[in-house]
Amino acid sequence: MSKADLHVHSHFSDGADSIQMVMEKAAAAGITHLSIVDHDTVKGQEEALKWAQTYQIQLIPGIEISAFDFKRNRKVHVLGYHFNSNKGHIVALCNKVLKRRQAHSIWQIGQIKKQGIPLSVKEISHIASPSETIYKQHIMAAITSEPYESEAYRKLYRSLFKGGGVAAFDIAYADVYDAIRAIKADGGFAVIAHPGQLDSYDLITELVDSQVGLDGVERIHPDHSEVDHQRIDTLMERYDLFMTGGSDYHGAFGSSVRMGDFDSPMNRLLTDYLVCK
Repeated sequence: MSKADLHVHSHFSDGADSIQMVMEKAAAAGITHLSIVDHDTVKGQEEALKWAQTYQIQLIPGIEISAFDFKRNRKVHVLGYHFNSNKGHIVALCNKVLKRRQAHSIWQIGQIKKQGIPLSVKEISHIASPSETIYKQHIMAAITSEPYESEAYRKLYRSLFKGGGVAAFDIAYADVYDAIRAIKADGGFAVIAHPGQLDSYDLITELVDSQVGLDGVERIHPDHSEVDHQRIDTLMERYDLFMTGGSDYHGAFGSSVRMGDFDSPMNRLLTDYLVCK
């Protein structure tokens, strides 16, 4: 039987596990179809293809673009699937985001050091490797060995990066419309990620009406409730969108969810991918 997880992160962005480790765990979980959707980068895709062949897993090229809904002044994440990154539209858009993120992370490290916490950009860059971009998870790993879901970790994270924290500010993200256009220009499918987490429901309707090319919505996600499922089902039926799903797995840099715990439906995305192959 087929089992798909279409939302997994590796150490090429803010996940803790190597590509090989991701594939090993996916195979152990009985996953047959997998998409590694690292934030704003496709640098791990070539290595992922190699290990997918080793573990006999169908790999669907993927990415999670950090975007912004400027009308509502809130973040929105866009998943891209089954694209040709060599066309360059996704890479060009995301490289700008990555440069801003790296500069911002170095600023955050400086702000935290001013609080008497000894940090080294070189050390944190080593923790972040092979990602060429530092994320908050990498900074936290240099400060504490507390597990991600512990109260001590969460308290420290909030004190530094949320509210009035010394490193709480954020970067300028890509416009959500530009993110979808880049995915479509590279021949991919564009999907709104976890709308229940970021409250993207009204945006979905506007994206459909704009005919920018939205293809689907992520229905299955650890943060989604039954109410979210019902709202997404209504949108999918009304606008003929397909659904995706996955664990949003980050290894030790995320919650204790395991790959395969949130199985993606075997839907049009997977069918089209297999036919195209």
